Amino acid sequence: MELLHPWRLDLPPQVRDKPVLSLVLPCYNEQDVLPETTRRLVALLAALDAAGSIGPGSAIYYVDDGSLDATWRLIGEYAAVSPAVCGIKLSRNRGHQNALLCGLMTVPGDVVISLDADLQDDLDAIPRMLAEYRAGCEIVYGVRRRRDSDRFLKRVTAEAYYRLLAGMRVQVQFNHADFRLMSRRALEALRGYDETHLFLRGLVPQLGYRTAVVEFERAARFAGTSKYPLSKMLALAWQGVTSFTAYPLRLITGVGALVSLGSLLLATWALGIRLFTGQAVPGWASSVIPMYLLGGVQLLSLGVIGEYLAKVYESTKRRPRYHIESVCGSRFDREAP
Repeated sequence: MELLHPWRLDLPPQVRDKPVLSLVLPCYNEQDVLPETTRRLVALLAALDAAGSIGPGSAIYYVDDGSLDATWRLIGEYAAVSPAVCGIKLSRNRGHQNALLCGLMTVPGDVVISLDADLQDDLDAIPRMLAEYRAGCEIVYGVRRRRDSDRFLKRVTAEAYYRLLAGMRVQVQFNHADFRLMSRRALEALRGYDETHLFLRGLVPQLGYRTAVVEFERAARFAGTSKYPLSKMLALAWQGVTSFTAYPLRLITGVGALVSLGSLLLATWALGIRLFTGQAVPGWASSVIPMYLLGGVQLLSLGVIGEYLAKVYESTKRRPRYHIESVCGSRFDREAP
């Protein structure tokens, strides 16, 4: 996919003051919320344009991640009547992170803001993000101010997960998902990362550059159902741990040392029982307990090592992360191959 313009990294001041803005929204079965999302985003772009905050050519880019409902048909209809709406259709479902990356790497613009299509991200935060960009920031994170709308279990586990990553020395922004602004300079730097297993929340902070945080209140989903059930959230969490730190492997070494120490203490205890009491069952303490203990630790260790080995194996195949089937909208000058 070719961009419409050879976007420059050394932007003159007037471009930073009035940048071309691209909004990227991954979509999977979002037919229920898409009409309202489009209405609000078109109105937002019109308001920003009237205020002189964005330049001509700013647009909305929906990335259809292999939806099974009428999502792509609706995107095509909106693109046919509004020059501010464009669509990118993936050949099949590739997951939220790959769909998001496709949008970031494909769309034109001086700045790109990624957000969810379910209207949970606060659109009022976008003008504040643009203000931080005009002040010189290359990356602006949208961060939830509170998690009061979440269920107790989700709130506790989510915050514990961010603290766990921080404890493992993984650089992430606390309470930040994928609502962020990235400049063209930051996007071109991101293009150089050839990650097979994407976890953009951990990857973007690796870029460096000047950053800022904009807090917002996350709303309830406007319509439809969440595309991130517990199983997918756990998979994404594990992806973040294993993609950015070798801490679990080092943890195995620590566990091995503790088990060795425990086995030594157990052997000392068993020997004491045998020498100083008559209550010892011959062979029980010296065989059964260490067998179960060591067997469990070995299986756990093999599982963690296998996870890292699988990542290496999948990375060496270097398979494409997505294929674009088609595009629509006036901002694209030709169909994708």
